Amino acid sequence: MKILVIQQKMIGDVLTSSILFKALRNKFPDAELHYMIFPHTEPVIRNNPYIDRIIYYQPDKLKNPFSFAAFVNSIRKQKYKVIIDVYSKIGTGIISLFSGAEIRAGYKKWYTNNSYTHSFKYAINPETRAGLAVENRMLLLSAISADFPEEIKPEIYLTQEEKKNAELQMRQGGIDFEKPRFMIGILGSSPNKTYPLRYMAKFLDHLAITTNAQFLFNYIPSQKKEMQRLLELCTADTRSKIFEEVYGKSLREFIAMTSQCDALIGNEGGAVNMAKAVNTPTFSIFAPQIDKNAWSLYEDEVNMAVHLKDFQPEIFENNTEIKDNVQELYQDFKSDMIIPELDRFIKNLSLDSKYKK
Repeated sequence: MKILVIQQKMIGDVLTSSILFKALRNKFPDAELHYMIFPHTEPVIRNNPYIDRIIYYQPDKLKNPFSFAAFVNSIRKQKYKVIIDVYSKIGTGIISLFSGAEIRAGYKKWYTNNSYTHSFKYAINPETRAGLAVENRMLLLSAISADFPEEIKPEIYLTQEEKKNAELQMRQGGIDFEKPRFMIGILGSSPNKTYPLRYMAKFLDHLAITTNAQFLFNYIPSQKKEMQRLLELCTADTRSKIFEEVYGKSLREFIAMTSQCDALIGNEGGAVNMAKAVNTPTFSIFAPQIDKNAWSLYEDEVNMAVHLKDFQPEIFENNTEIKDNVQELYQDFKSDMIIPELDRFIKNLSLDSKYKK
């Protein structure tokens, strides 16, 4: 039996949807399992032992309708028995519809109603601590069988060599492995998913005072201006603990470095999900317009998340303009509100016992 899972777009989505392969492999050990993704997201599923083949969807090359039709035909030739379309948009709905697959599962949307043999409504309230992003993906598998688990935790498979190289790079950059190490997610995937830098600076200043930690920043060279702006907003003492020149030059390097840190702290997004997938504790700050129930995966004492709604729920009651007022809402989400939760998170890490002098 051949099964194709489709998940386009973002890195965090591709990582989260990869849980389906473990469930499918456990249920159908002899099945041939394929994954359709954007090329730039491949690093988060590299070395995944449950995926047999990756099919790259390259949007720039498929804008031409004739190219897209040829791609759809190539999928049809694979003769899949099952298509699991997690993305469930018009393009992937067309791929599913013309795949010839006996079972085609996706989410119920008016523009893809005819694409699937099994359509599912998104759950609204989580049933497990995995969160809705996991539960809604696992729901799609019920098109095949009713006895799949409700949830599976995403995993990233690093090699020992990758981990050793990350430690070496960090040590060469001046990182002391006898002291705590925090990876800081200083920026979100867009301005509307980025905690205000002046608040982030106060956040880091507090961490610098209350811990003996060293800070690494998660950023890419094109974001250096924003990184420098954050540095300027921090105190001199905080800046002395920041190793801004030690960062992952590739996504796999970043993941490997994060695996060598005591926690990832900062903006919610793909980086947080990657940290959890290598068992690094996380403290994440949600943007006001993002549903915490959906993306706060496996929250517990060492994987904590905060949202403005946690502190001021009245703002969100019957408010249909959240997405239009993100920056204004961010201004209300002051660092003083978050710091008590951050202190609780740091206490839960038990750093004092881990780094006894």
